[in-house]
Amino acid sequence: MAKLPPFPGTTGRRDWRTAFDAIRKLLANGDDTTQVFRIMRALNVGNAPRNYARLIATSDGGRLASEQVELAVRLGDPTFVAGFAPGTVGGAYRDFLATTGYSADGLVEVSQIVSEDQVQHPYAWFGRRVRDTHDIWHVLTGYKADESLGEACLVAFSYAQVGGLGWAFIGGAAALKSLKVTHGTLFAKAVWEGYRLGRRARWISGEDYERLLAEPLDAARARLGIATPHAYLKAQRELGPELASYLSTRGDAVAVPERLAA
Repeated sequence: MAKLPPFPGTTGRRDWRTAFDAIRKLLANGDDTTQVFRIMRALNVGNAPRNYARLIATSDGGRLASEQVELAVRLGDPTFVAGFAPGTVGGAYRDFLATTGYSADGLVEVSQIVSEDQVQHPYAWFGRRVRDTHDIWHVLTGYKADESLGEACLVAFSYAQVGGLGWAFIGGAAALKSLKVTHGTLFAKAVWEGYRLGRRARWISGEDYERLLAEPLDAARARLGIATPHAYLKAQRELGPELASYLSTRGDAVAVPERLAA
């Protein structure tokens, strides 16, 4: 695979001071989604060129990169989302939006506070692609978006899929803190399982998402090699809602996508 140049204007150095400041704030308040993007920007150095190179090396990657479809626009169109049959990935995503109250726009607004995501560059487009499909990954994996446990597991799954030390930093920190908070290893084991399942699955970021959304959910999971997260389901069941969402401080407030909290 060809080595591509770095993102223009980047130093190639990780900003650990910012990362530790952000993780401290995130662990104190899992609803503070802005800290997620601060961590990603500080630690995911060199990640964009590697992932973009991997994309264009796939059979559909050249076409996808050339078209540069903005998935936030597609997924933010109610008519587009309404067009998928029940039982498909798109139908399950529609149900997800209705159940959680999330939207494709919420994550975009938060990410723009700290990121150069809107730069007109292929790497930035790929970054938006990962960001905007986060909730589709929730649907595919079965990890709940409105609980700390589900978000931490998906963060670990994402690290296995797309790399980037920021994902590992967040998932690892949440798992380590859970040992003290939950007085056990169920949460941490579920996060580790998320990483292992992400390693075993096909590379989801290379998918044509518009085609994937029309695919039956069970068939898509089987084709992509996304296995049932048994450790997660056990932890969710035995910890109960309160400990499964130990990072949250907002009680019953409405969540924003991409949180580590319920």
